[in-house]
Amino acid sequence: MDIRAVTPANRHVYLNLCQSYEGEFSAITGKVPDADGVFALDTEIGGMVLGFVLYVDSHPVGFAAIKVEADMHEILEFYVVPSVRNRHLGRDFAQALFARYRGRWQVKQLEAARYATRFWVRVIAEFTRGAFEQDMYDDAYWGRVTRQCFDSAGSARKMAKQGR
Repeated sequence: MDIRAVTPANRHVYLNLCQSYEGEFSAITGKVPDADGVFALDTEIGGMVLGFVLYVDSHPVGFAAIKVEADMHEILEFYVVPSVRNRHLGRDFAQALFARYRGRWQVKQLEAARYATRFWVRVIAEFTRGAFEQDMYDDAYWGRVTRQCFDSAGSARKMAKQGR
């Protein structure tokens, strides 16, 4: 597993993976592609929004967009291609980001994406040893979402001691 920051050299890879993500979520969001077959993106990287591409054996298989701020970090977009799911790549990818950017985090899921909520609860519970909060939150853009909040600073130190 290789996590690379999005740069001008691999930005096209990130944007290509975003199209797969948007297509998969279109059943929930109701989005349709434009006349060229391209979905509009909800999150643009740049400034405090960082993009990452997950590679396995030099193949790009996932991406993440995270907002990094002094008081709260947030997973804005996260995707692993279906053909490589259930191999713990998503878990390892997410937990590596949590450990890299220590501090307070929030992760939100659309109400209809219950499978995403199950994934995030498992990943965050393992990373924090259950020290997280979950609530329903009225997001200005998405409406009602499920949200998990936690602090990764202590969890990252514990995982490092265990060699993870």
